[in-house]
Amino acid sequence: MADLAQARVLMIATDGFEQDELFKPRQALIDAGATVTLASIATDPIQGVVNDSEKGESITPELTLEDVDTDDYDALVLPGGVGNPDKMRLEERAIEIVTEFMEDDKIVAAICHAPWLLVEADVVDGRRVTSWPSVRTDLENAGADVVDEAVVVDGNLITSRKPDDIPAFNAAIIAALEEELAEETEDA
Repeated sequence: MADLAQARVLMIATDGFEQDELFKPRQALIDAGATVTLASIATDPIQGVVNDSEKGESITPELTLEDVDTDDYDALVLPGGVGNPDKMRLEERAIEIVTEFMEDDKIVAAICHAPWLLVEADVVDGRRVTSWPSVRTDLENAGADVVDEAVVVDGNLITSRKPDDIPAFNAAIIAALEEELAEETEDA
């Protein structure tokens, strides 16, 4: 298993996140040694969903979006669900966070409907990505090269389609963090 003891990962989400798309990547990263911080609109518990229909588990964010300093993190993970990214793409600070990570060439990983945030941040033009089928036209209209694959890695950008792809999504995030940490060690 990877040792990501030096890795710092930010997740941003709000009510309506797809439960497995937040909890499973979060746990995989924690199991690999990474420090994972969850930020949201407020620090009140946020409600997950299962298959965008049933009520899922809740989790309490550690930070508000306004308190996030992107310099403190190596990677950004964006869980899906329909309601979560739809609400988050209306939050100016959420879009700024995505933009800052992309401008700094840090890892950004988005699954399912979460690529809506990438569209809103205008960071997919010319990038190869995937998503839930209903988001693909939005990605294409934003200039992305959209494919139907379990996980797509295009430089610092990692995207996946759905909960079934979580194992491949998690592996891609961990591999990208291992590579980033190895490069930082070589540069030190």
